[in-house]
Amino acid sequence: MSSDNIAQLVYLGALALVLGGAFLLTSKLKLSQTLQMAAIWALIFVGAIAVVGLWGDIQDDLYPTQARFDDTGTITIPRSRDGHYYLTLDINGAPIDFIVDTGATDIVLNQADAALAGLDPENLVFLGRAATANGEVRTASVRLDTVEIGPHTDTNVPAVVNDGELWQSLLGMGYLQNWGRIEIVGNEMRLSR
Repeated sequence: MSSDNIAQLVYLGALALVLGGAFLLTSKLKLSQTLQMAAIWALIFVGAIAVVGLWGDIQDDLYPTQARFDDTGTITIPRSRDGHYYLTLDINGAPIDFIVDTGATDIVLNQADAALAGLDPENLVFLGRAATANGEVRTASVRLDTVEIGPHTDTNVPAVVNDGELWQSLLGMGYLQNWGRIEIVGNEMRLSR
């Protein structure tokens, strides 16, 4: 059992203590009023500690962060707390984090992610230009050997490497149009072929 599991058990035990204590205090037991108040405040304190300790798990339940794949090959991407959709794809065998950007024309790699994917930014020819929110930047056209997500693999995929400041690589329409259906339902984006 890992230390995370042990910590979760401790917090769950504290939560059970809070719930059990609340039940006992609301039952017909004859405790003095002072003792009751002290016990209530102690249980509130323990409950607050339990909530703080489990906050990461609670957030994961409220705002899931991992894409899910179903048996039909549909990818469901939960919306992040910042309102964007994030997806990790294996580019030439390297996991690269993307922000799904329907306003981007292509797959756009920043230089760090291009290097992770086996492309040497120093040897790229930046002949293209792109208009961004931060102004015009130079781009280099590249071909990605493989783009993999879940059970889906695409080969020889066109992309560009951005020569400007780009904090997150972009998954644009050039790749998204490979999907037969793109829909947003509630707080999820679904991609299916």
